[in-house]
Amino acid sequence: MFPSLPALASLANVSTPFKRSSLGLFHGKLKQYGNNVPFSKKKTRRTWLPNVQNKRLASEALGRKVEVKVTTRALKTIKKHGGLDQYLLKTKPELLGYEGMRLRISVREALQAEADAQAEAKRVEEEAARLEQEKRVSEEQAARLLSQKQLQAQRKVQAKKERKRSESLAASIIGAQSKSSLPSESMR
Repeated sequence: MFPSLPALASLANVSTPFKRSSLGLFHGKLKQYGNNVPFSKKKTRRTWLPNVQNKRLASEALGRKVEVKVTTRALKTIKKHGGLDQYLLKTKPELLGYEGMRLRISVREALQAEADAQAEAKRVEEEAARLEQEKRVSEEQAARLLSQKQLQAQRKVQAKKERKRSESLAASIIGAQSKSSLPSESMR
């Protein structure tokens, strides 16, 4: 979908009317042609070159300053867009030229790499949170199971005590009945 640097290199050999414009950010400015018209009205051909400046522009995506030939019109547009990266990403390819497209591809790749790194970091963070949640749930289940086993053991102990108490009560009742029944038999 987007051109790569090797594919863009093949387009560099295409003839353009103002080849210098492919070496910087000229924003569509080309050499202009016209006439010198003196008082005698004898016209002679002349040309006007665009106002080209060498500038170092900061690129947030690339993390460095990029030295590039840029026209004053392109500088105004860069300022309007809010920086070199936004200018490169929003401007039409016809206005960028070869150097602009090369920078656009570099910026787009850097932004994509940064987005991939953030997505990977987020995925790792979510995975760590999920593992922590699973660990916490398993610890809660283990604690619940342990408390259930302790509760069952307490119930068994209480049941044994209850059984012993009921057996001792039954034995004492039987013993009391047998003691009380013995004198009654002797009375007979």
